Amino acid sequence: MQNPLSRFIPHLVGEYPKQFLELYEQINIAADDEKEEIKRLLWEAYDFGITHHEGQKRKSGEPYFNHCVEVAKLLAEWKMDHITVIGGLLHDSVEDTGASLADIREKFGEDITNLVDGVTKLGGIKFTSREEKQAGNFMKMLLSVAKDLRVIIIKFADRLHNMQTIEHLPRLKQHRIAVETRDVFVPLSHRMGMAKVKFRLEDLVFKTLKPKEFKDLDSKIKSSRKEREKYIKLLSDPLQKELNKLGITADIYGRVKSHASIYGKMVKRDKKFKEIYDHLAIRIIVEKIEDCYLALGIIHNQCTPVQERFKDFIASPKSNAYQSIHTTVIGPNGKLMEIQIRTHEMEATAEIGVAAHWQYKEGSIKLKDVDSHVKWLRELVNILQSESSDPKEFMNLLKIDLFSNEIFVFTPNGDLVQLPLKSTPIDFAFQVHTEVGLHCLGAKVNQNIVPLNTKLRNGDAIEIITSKTQKPNYGWLNFVVTTKARTHIKKELVKQQFEESIALGQEILIKTLRRMKMKAMYNEIEGSFKKFGFNKVEQLLEAIGKGDLTIRDILHKINPEKEEALEKDTPEAETRFFDFARSKSKGIKLQGISNLMVSFGKCCNPIPGDEMIGFVTRGRGITVHRTDCRSLPLLSKESDRLVPVEWDVDKKDLSNVRLKVVGEDRKGMLNDLTDCINKSDINIVSVDSKVKDAIASTYFILQVNNLRQLERVIKKMGKVTGVDFIERTGQSV
Repeated sequence: MQNPLSRFIPHLVGEYPKQFLELYEQINIAADDEKEEIKRLLWEAYDFGITHHEGQKRKSGEPYFNHCVEVAKLLAEWKMDHITVIGGLLHDSVEDTGASLADIREKFGEDITNLVDGVTKLGGIKFTSREEKQAGNFMKMLLSVAKDLRVIIIKFADRLHNMQTIEHLPRLKQHRIAVETRDVFVPLSHRMGMAKVKFRLEDLVFKTLKPKEFKDLDSKIKSSRKEREKYIKLLSDPLQKELNKLGITADIYGRVKSHASIYGKMVKRDKKFKEIYDHLAIRIIVEKIEDCYLALGIIHNQCTPVQERFKDFIASPKSNAYQSIHTTVIGPNGKLMEIQIRTHEMEATAEIGVAAHWQYKEGSIKLKDVDSHVKWLRELVNILQSESSDPKEFMNLLKIDLFSNEIFVFTPNGDLVQLPLKSTPIDFAFQVHTEVGLHCLGAKVNQNIVPLNTKLRNGDAIEIITSKTQKPNYGWLNFVVTTKARTHIKKELVKQQFEESIALGQEILIKTLRRMKMKAMYNEIEGSFKKFGFNKVEQLLEAIGKGDLTIRDILHKINPEKEEALEKDTPEAETRFFDFARSKSKGIKLQGISNLMVSFGKCCNPIPGDEMIGFVTRGRGITVHRTDCRSLPLLSKESDRLVPVEWDVDKKDLSNVRLKVVGEDRKGMLNDLTDCINKSDINIVSVDSKVKDAIASTYFILQVNNLRQLERVIKKMGKVTGVDFIERTGQSV
């Protein structure tokens, strides 16, 4: 770093430090008359930053302010406006120096202050865990993005330079930062259309998390450079000649896909580097959109296209504004080659996404144009803002939206709707309108009625059938994929569950008091809600319905004498029922409900590992079924009484399961089956075998720890000679 006195040089002799001039020369300035004013403002920011960061060192030993300058240079490289560049230059001033937001506001104005504040991490708040702190920081960042998208672009530059210099940190911290970058910043940069940033971050994450694999792959890519250039020339030269004949000006060049992308293909396909033929890509940049399609025709005339790998993102742009034609052809020597065709404007958008639209026009930035390309981010912020404060839930919802690939479907009016891959009619319904989603009864895909869990495909035309009486149920959460759908469904289910618990609590209270001939106490009990720490009577009734509070508990507090009468008058059968139900619930967790009466459906006999759902029965608690149980009223009018449940058992706990084995009646069959079970270290409770027409049906009741253990033994039993099929059954034969 220059001598501290160098910052006075411009005022004394008119010279600036070299580092400052390098930054200034990279800034995109539209009008000549703005240059001096921008230079003055940039210098004030540079001077402010270097003064406040003076004496600070990074882990590498270099001056800390160098990092701020490098972040500003990246922003200038991405053609951001000078305000954003200054925001990058000052992005750590509040967090890491004695400067305050008030200082920055006084010197640089509100716009730059808001950018710095948006990037600054949360401070002064105590968090219970690292996950909560991370979620809080991302939440603040995204809320700032809702006001100004330049915040996230500064954050990308900051994260990119930190990843470029990450080797100076301890290995544990390197790993944590790399994982955070992989899980949030890589997919977020993709959704923002900043492909160049995404690929650079991916490779830096790969280099950090798998240094040996990165080094090995990097050496292979470098050693194959000459061979690669020769092959690209073999394919591109004929294309260039044909384009020239038609008078199409085109830049053609080849590139190797990112290290992380190639390594991912190697792992996924279980192949070596030499066997990955599509690690190369040729890019053709032309002047006009019509030239893209002319170039496509020439390519397909010269090389055989792979039909299923053709995509036209010009006609149907991605939600991040990405446009290009992708076609994969069989090139020389039978190798697959991906070719991307786009205009110069599309190239800029593809490389740096929303940053490419940050241009001056008549002295102002077209913020509306930029915002239109990231509508999804605005919606995501609004949804997450109203979602639960649980940090894990927040991060899960964030990742769901970030990691999704896209499909394009149509409304009945022909409007195009973009959805994540594996979306269902429910996701589509919520995308159209929240009320349509909440009252979705059925769906037609391409004029055919389909189940609500159908996975939509590109080009499908969707029509949603609604009903005012229809409400979401917990089964929907098993297949919806969009954050918007999941959030609104959960919100509605919590509301339904609250109302259901109130009704159940009221019914329990009325019936108990009626049986005890204490109906006169109803109003007194309802009016006692404050004694139990509740704000309103509905919360008291909800607690009774959920099993958190019993009538005995209430009487004990407000009238102990009546509790004694209840104790004497409670039939033994009822006491046993309550005890039995409560003991049963120990192995079950209910979403938002605890200590409720729980029993297991005899029709399907769920065991740990099975996907389950509970069915609320008034006055008798919840019966737990497997989600695929035929007796479950999923499609009946009572589907609104479904609640989510999950296992809460110890690894050593055993569950009974009944198997039906059907096969030929041969000598030694039963012995082979029991031997197979014993070798799996599973206890046999009982065996019952019946033979009819030379077909043996054998019923086993086994004690297993979980579904995985059961599936293993079923697989082994299925290999026994003569076995036709094996299935789980309920209690009835």
